[in-house]
Amino acid sequence: MEAQLIEADMGVAPARQVVGNLRSYITRTGVTSAVTLHTQLAAELRSLLADPPPFALEGDPTVVLLVGVNGAGKTTTAAKLAQLARTRFGARPLLAACDTFRAAAVEQLQTWGARLDLPVVSGAAGADPGAVLFDAVASARARGSNLVLADTAGRLHSKFNLMEELKKVARVAGKASAGAPQHVLLVLDAVSGQNALAQAAAFQAAVGVTAVVITKLDSSARGGIVFAVQQALNLPVQFVGSGERLEDLETFNPGDYVAQLLAAETQR
Repeated sequence: MEAQLIEADMGVAPARQVVGNLRSYITRTGVTSAVTLHTQLAAELRSLLADPPPFALEGDPTVVLLVGVNGAGKTTTAAKLAQLARTRFGARPLLAACDTFRAAAVEQLQTWGARLDLPVVSGAAGADPGAVLFDAVASARARGSNLVLADTAGRLHSKFNLMEELKKVARVAGKASAGAPQHVLLVLDAVSGQNALAQAAAFQAAVGVTAVVITKLDSSARGGIVFAVQQALNLPVQFVGSGERLEDLETFNPGDYVAQLLAAETQR
């Protein structure tokens, strides 16, 4: 069992903790029923996961930075989160195309904006992403939008200059709106495995990540990275994505996640 949990990218320490606790439970109670042990295993796994923090709309406007490496799914997540925030939290979102290095990213966000009937603020190719965000905050105030979702450029966490640029974007957010960014969401691909820990640590140090979004859980049987991120870095998971549809981004539910993880492991 320990090997299966580690293979699912849960991480060595959390896996050993869960298995050790389960063995102690068996020794203490003498229980051998598979059903009971499965229930106890689920409880042990659930105990390692924090509930997601509230997604509060407290700013004027609230500013959310979506950060992460290339290919994690930030642009699509920005659109999905806009839809979720509008339908679930009553937000009036505006999308900010702060990935000014990749023309396709701006076009993709504009396409999402048209589909969702949401405003999108962008700049010229190669423009200062901080300036785009500053303009987006001003535009949000003028339009009556209370939520700015900033799609930032993908960057390797090991590239110093790019991480410094991200720090600047965060500082500009604070100048544009007091207390911003209220949320810094690190978008992690579920298939990135233990490399996600290095990514998370670097982005946390640079811009103070507030929570994590896990994408592509539907394409990975190794979604145990949620445990590793929470245990090693004390970062809560706020949202999870499990498909291509707009509706396929949800607030993280630890109980449902554990049930799905165990079901996937049982089928392997």
